Amino acid sequence: MLANDSFNVASTSVSLTALPKDTTGLERIMLVAQGDLQRLLSTFFSRPIFIECIYAHTAPRTKPASPETPVSQIRQVHLVCSGRVVCIATSSVTITSPEFERLFLEDKYPIGQTFRRAQRTPQFSLLDVQSRIENGKRELRRTYKLETPGFECEILEVFPDRTMFAMGEAWLDEEQVANVVAPGQNWVVPQAETTVH
Repeated sequence: MLANDSFNVASTSVSLTALPKDTTGLERIMLVAQGDLQRLLSTFFSRPIFIECIYAHTAPRTKPASPETPVSQIRQVHLVCSGRVVCIATSSVTITSPEFERLFLEDKYPIGQTFRRAQRTPQFSLLDVQSRIENGKRELRRTYKLETPGFECEILEVFPDRTMFAMGEAWLDEEQVANVVAPGQNWVVPQAETTVH
């Protein structure tokens, strides 16, 4: 397990292992989000985060969800802020409780809100973290599990441009970010050219 969360009456400690060396403090906070990523991103950007369902494939449901007749779904959603995709989440969900079946499949709450609506704190396991370059941008990826009796999810999340964590709201307002900047460098937002007549 890559994240170890411990506490006692006097202290709390979260230790992370096997992370990319250039992971920032803000990125570490996002990597340990436990079903509340949408809320954290909304706080960071100070704007609403919308969920756009790309696909949701639910196995045929012949009986109510139970341990004997689990219901499964594979889905992908985009978390979108001000028209920009800030996270792509691909999930495999297993439901063995009628309560969670109703909340997730009928009421259509997203995964994080399903846990909140059911007033359950899921068990969190961080399985993998990677950083890579895709289409000229620095991606950050995490794979993790959220589990509570009756509802289990394994999720791959891709943050498609780590620059957003450095620039914040300015990143949302940029239509195109021209260069990928290495960690520790300062961003200089290109100024529009002016023509003197």
